[in-house]
Amino acid sequence: MSPTRRVRTPAARPTRARQRATTAAAVTPARAASIFDRLDAMHPNATTELNFRTPFELLVATILSAQCTDVRVNAVTPGLFERYPDAQALALAEPSELEPIVQPTGFFRMKSRALSGMARALVERHNGEVPASMDALVVLPGVGRKTANVVLGHALGVPGLPVDRHVLRVAGRIGLVHSDDPERVEAALCALLPPDRWTRASDALILHGRRICKPTPICDRCHLRDDCAWYKALGAKASPRTKRAARPQ
Repeated sequence: MSPTRRVRTPAARPTRARQRATTAAAVTPARAASIFDRLDAMHPNATTELNFRTPFELLVATILSAQCTDVRVNAVTPGLFERYPDAQALALAEPSELEPIVQPTGFFRMKSRALSGMARALVERHNGEVPASMDALVVLPGVGRKTANVVLGHALGVPGLPVDRHVLRVAGRIGLVHSDDPERVEAALCALLPPDRWTRASDALILHGRRICKPTPICDRCHLRDDCAWYKALGAKASPRTKRAARPQ
């Protein structure tokens, strides 16, 4: 285990941008904590659904998960890791060798180039190890803030709050944020929670978005109805037909 690192919150954004990323009503840390306590109760032990044993494996799996389900990624990675167990092995592979293996995850040519470039960069710059730094991760081929936060929070013990489409949808509907910019949403949510809750909060939002707060939500199964801005607006303004669409089918 590497020495304890000082946790740095995402860089503060200009006041106007931060206002656009937060709810119009006052969202206090106490209210946020209450909401995430209930999310934790609905999704106990929430964590990434990607299978991995090392930071390198999680980095590869997260790159492959773009526009792909975790289930499909988990079906592909065992064979990939058997052949390329670490960055040194993967760095020797040409993208054309990886394409047939990762093809089931979609966008396989782009992902193969990203994996090959990422592995070579790890070998050249970090002796094959995955760095525990946002700045070092996001300059690797195929790695953005979301991927970096997944790896930092789940494999390296550095608090991070990954923001994907589920986090954007659920946090926006609840009323925690009003923005579709992932970095602004990340900054706003991190400002509401202590660092030791960031990764778990993201996991809970993601699972809630997959299981309950889907594009057509199952509101009758949600314990956050009384504190959900979207549900309150639905009850006040929606037609009977729209209300029925929010119920279990």
